[in-house]
Amino acid sequence: MAGIEIRALTKSYDLDGETLRVLRGVTLSAATGEITVILGKSGCGKTTLLRLVGGLEAPDSGRIAFTGREKTAFVFQEPRLMPWLTVAGNIRFGLRLREREPETVRRIIHTVGLNGFERALPSQLSGGMRQRVALGRALAVSPSFLLMDEPFAALDAFTREGMQKELLRVRDETQAGILFVTHSIGEALLLADRIVLLRDGILSDEISVPFPHPRDNGSQALVHLRREILLSLGNLS
Repeated sequence: MAGIEIRALTKSYDLDGETLRVLRGVTLSAATGEITVILGKSGCGKTTLLRLVGGLEAPDSGRIAFTGREKTAFVFQEPRLMPWLTVAGNIRFGLRLREREPETVRRIIHTVGLNGFERALPSQLSGGMRQRVALGRALAVSPSFLLMDEPFAALDAFTREGMQKELLRVRDETQAGILFVTHSIGEALLLADRIVLLRDGILSDEISVPFPHPRDNGSQALVHLRREILLSLGNLS
């Protein structure tokens, strides 16, 4: 199956003359068409791992291999839109010149649910709508994998829930793989096909979530998985 294979990945930084080991031999795989959630406390190495996969940084050692079509796109916590460009302009920005036909842009706008807002500027949009534009800009490059670094963390609870549902719909429509970073156990349980737990730069556990969407975090099955995650992360004794 096409996807990402990560083997024995390490990464350190020099901090005031001392070595800070962030990732310590992480090995995992993520399949195209699935949502793999990287879950852990702040500072455990989640974002560093995502940046290495996206080529924004180089590992100290280890290997990252794509077993299918190699193309990734980032969606960050902040939308990072061009404030002087419209919705259509921001999405078009991610396209190569030969791909910038109006029909391509219209298709992406429809995919992220922003019909009617093509000419709106970022300042005229809500936080959730701006994040939809960021998602559309990432989808414009037809990625095999979306790399998402806590993309909904700054949204209010209602908007966040809506964006989670939107992401599931987009995944079903595009069949892109998603590597999704979060520190929210609830979000991980609602979205993930598989949860990868990071603890102090080490992969401490992998948990399959084989339940159909939509999911209810109050269900007995997800309550059980939540307890399993808390035990693995050391939050329960």
